[in-house]
Amino acid sequence: MLSILIILLSFPSIVFSTQSFKKLQLPSPTMGADSFAFDSLGKGPYTGIADGRILKYYEASGAFADFAVTSPNRSRVVCDGTNNNSTKLGNQCGRPLGLGFNKSTGDLYIADAYQGLSVVGRNGGLSTQLATSADGVPFGFLSGLDVDQQTGHVYFTDVTSVYKINDFPWAVAFNDSTGRLLKYDPKTNKVTVLLTDLLGATGTAISADGSFVLITEFTAKRIIKYWLKGPKADISEVIVHLNGRPNKVKRAAKGEFLVSINIEKGFLVPELFTVPTAIRLNANARIMEKKSLRAQYNTKFIGEVQEFGGALYVGSMFTDFVGVYKPGLTLH
Repeated sequence: MLSILIILLSFPSIVFSTQSFKKLQLPSPTMGADSFAFDSLGKGPYTGIADGRILKYYEASGAFADFAVTSPNRSRVVCDGTNNNSTKLGNQCGRPLGLGFNKSTGDLYIADAYQGLSVVGRNGGLSTQLATSADGVPFGFLSGLDVDQQTGHVYFTDVTSVYKINDFPWAVAFNDSTGRLLKYDPKTNKVTVLLTDLLGATGTAISADGSFVLITEFTAKRIIKYWLKGPKADISEVIVHLNGRPNKVKRAAKGEFLVSINIEKGFLVPELFTVPTAIRLNANARIMEKKSLRAQYNTKFIGEVQEFGGALYVGSMFTDFVGVYKPGLTLH
């Protein structure tokens, strides 16, 4: 159901400060800190990397340390330091892409491209697998994840039911529309399919009042709102059409949303997505801010933009660091 259509190009760029940019370096030679989470004490960021580990950043030491893994068959000898998303290594090592804490329980929920949905307690270690399919359809690869802090429900996206992560360019090329929005209820251990026929469902974020979730469609270059409550409950609507490919979406400090956009120059080659961009979007689909991050990320494809503690954290599958902008995006 189409409702509000807003073209990104119709909004002027709003300048905000990107000085005070620093890099939180990942353990060499790893890379791929695509998304983040912060625990109830404000510690972190926690991030998943290409070799299958989930790391936690310690401010005191200025370094990341191992926190959790998703694969019971993971071997440090085989996996540590690898940056290969092949199916063989992925099945053994895992590839965590979406993270979200339940702040009241301390549980960290993980969307893994190979291991499905899992959860790990506040002490870390090997996560417990919760689901690898829904309605009899195996997950292709999970990507976005958010936790409703009021209900404990976990919302997550399956990018495609057909392709694996290393074949994602083919899903884009063929306009694969098998993506899904899903909900996990920890009280019943049940996964419910909320929305189907999505084109590259890479990210999701729940509103502050829990009335809706936003879903980014990478392939379709748009953002969808799915209503959870109220007169529009169970109805979805396209709220924004973009001139680039949106990856992850995260709720920001004041209830609005931050979206990572990759504006293309080339075709299907990540290194030619030349304008990594952050936008701030309110619940009514008004773009409040827009900023190119090209100065710091050059042609690198970005994954997630998240605001925490007045700073802006930026992730990418193609860098060996987490980028931090202070003081972050400031509303005008």
